[in-house]
Amino acid sequence: MINFNLSYLSKKLIKKIKSIKDKTENNKNEDRILSLLSKILLENRRKNYDTFSSINEAELKVFSQNGEDGIIDFLLTKLNINYPKFVEIGVEDYSEANTRLLYEHSNSTGLIIDNYINFDLAKDKFETWKGNLKILKSYVNSSNINDILRDQNFDEELDLFSIDIDGIDYWVIKSLPNKISKIFIAEYNPIFGSNLEITVPNLDSFDRTKYHFSNLCWGMSIKALINLMKDKGYFFVGANNFRNNAFFISEKFENIFQQLSNELTKINLSKYTNKKFMESRDLRGNLLYLSKKKEELDLIKDCSVEIINFNKTVKIKDIINDI
Repeated sequence: MINFNLSYLSKKLIKKIKSIKDKTENNKNEDRILSLLSKILLENRRKNYDTFSSINEAELKVFSQNGEDGIIDFLLTKLNINYPKFVEIGVEDYSEANTRLLYEHSNSTGLIIDNYINFDLAKDKFETWKGNLKILKSYVNSSNINDILRDQNFDEELDLFSIDIDGIDYWVIKSLPNKISKIFIAEYNPIFGSNLEITVPNLDSFDRTKYHFSNLCWGMSIKALINLMKDKGYFFVGANNFRNNAFFISEKFENIFQQLSNELTKINLSKYTNKKFMESRDLRGNLLYLSKKKEELDLIKDCSVEIINFNKTVKIKDIINDI
């Protein structure tokens, strides 16, 4: 009963502090409290990890965009990793990121990369002196990613790799070495459906807003991502409830996650394209709040995408009935 109350109280306090934090310019004190409360909550929840049949049971949002904080803790705990070495690409100012909480909890060794990141602004938002965190301002593409990782000494023996660049993620991942990390997290575009292996073209200067004003034509389909990761030596363990981030584990640890693997064999991939967000925009950048896939696809029907298994570039309108 005490454990339940601790868990319930911690979760309630996290939500309350996050609402206060959103109204505050200097968030360091709030972040310290969030980190402490989440540590209490996660330590309590870990007792039940062996009973979980889905990563979604572990979801918790503290510093991540959605429930990734809890999922990551679940996966690291199952693999018995206490001080992970990680890379995260696409973090903005790191106030909301997949690896922020584990950095706060474990003072781990990490590399964060974003083409918009400002180190001076970042160090005002969180305590960069803790652990060993490298911050790199760089635009990542399929041609430079391995050079960047090699130059920063993050090209091997990684525990976690996360990428979310709203663009040519497929091509960047394809360029990476096989099994670069134990855990791999990648964003996918649920609008592209679950039937086809689709990605946007490999354009080095890809910008989702410039590619199409709607902000809807970016990234890759869930099927394209899963098949690519299989070739890279990973197996799929699920996606967040928000339906935009997929999680993978190196195949050499599949026995540890056998229960998850067994459950996933029963699930149709269409489950992971039932997205929980509306981000379509008009020509002026205003939100349209389109919720139906047909409406969203019609908006981007003239966009070009590649069907990977056919090595073919087509317009969305040419394949719209198959998505």
